[in-house]
Amino acid sequence: MLIADVADAQQLPTASPKGQVEQIVGLTNVTVEYNRPSMRERAIFGDLVPFDQVWRTGANKCTTIEFDGPVKIEGNDIGAGKYSIFTIPGNEVWVVIFNKNTELWGEGDRKEEEDVLTVKVNALRCDPTETFTMGFDNVKDDRASLQMRWERTLVSVAIEADATERALANIKEATAKPDADFRVFHASGRFLVDRGLMPEEALRLTQKSVDLDKRFWNLHSLALAYAANGRYKEAIATAQESLAMSEKAEYPAYVKMNQEKIAEWGKAQSAKPADRGGMRGR
Repeated sequence: MLIADVADAQQLPTASPKGQVEQIVGLTNVTVEYNRPSMRERAIFGDLVPFDQVWRTGANKCTTIEFDGPVKIEGNDIGAGKYSIFTIPGNEVWVVIFNKNTELWGEGDRKEEEDVLTVKVNALRCDPTETFTMGFDNVKDDRASLQMRWERTLVSVAIEADATERALANIKEATAKPDADFRVFHASGRFLVDRGLMPEEALRLTQKSVDLDKRFWNLHSLALAYAANGRYKEAIATAQESLAMSEKAEYPAYVKMNQEKIAEWGKAQSAKPADRGGMRGR
């Protein structure tokens, strides 16, 4: 009994250690917890993990994913909360299952009536991966891909968490504060510019930032806002001012961006009368 008690108290390395990955998608926190088995010279998919059978998607306790806000998975709505992930691997297509019970272990513990969402995704080839790996890629504009890699198989699940409504509310609140500085107005205006939203408001906010404290980077954003409103003459003049300041500050990234935009907007400005004439000609 003494030996058993000592053994139970030991902390020993496991064959499939725990892993965790986190990612903010839009404004939503996404957290994945899983156990990571390794190949160990074994054939995996179609052998150790059979095709067309439910797999716990890792080892030991079931893999879980948690969202602190509602998201879309492959275009399907799923609410905020924590879910277990099961999969049915196939040679070309995988079924990915989100289940509301997060205390499951073996595949046989899962109850279909507790499934919340089931989607199908393509199985792709990838470079050899010794240890089962989950992570995020293509993190852009409120979207990301949850990726699963093992052996030579890659599966990617699209996640979307639209942050526009929350961001607009945050902008309204932040810019209304009496102590809002030029950085607040810049970040707010630049968000609208980057998302192609409310161009007149984007121009107002970026202009306010420049009025409070002129920097080469908020001048560049102001130039973008002018261009978004079709005001290429002002956009070029503002970008030229940003270019001069960024050259003085020895910041080559902004030098390059301003030069490229000045050339782009110059072409757009010269093309505008011809475009209007062409429309009238029709």
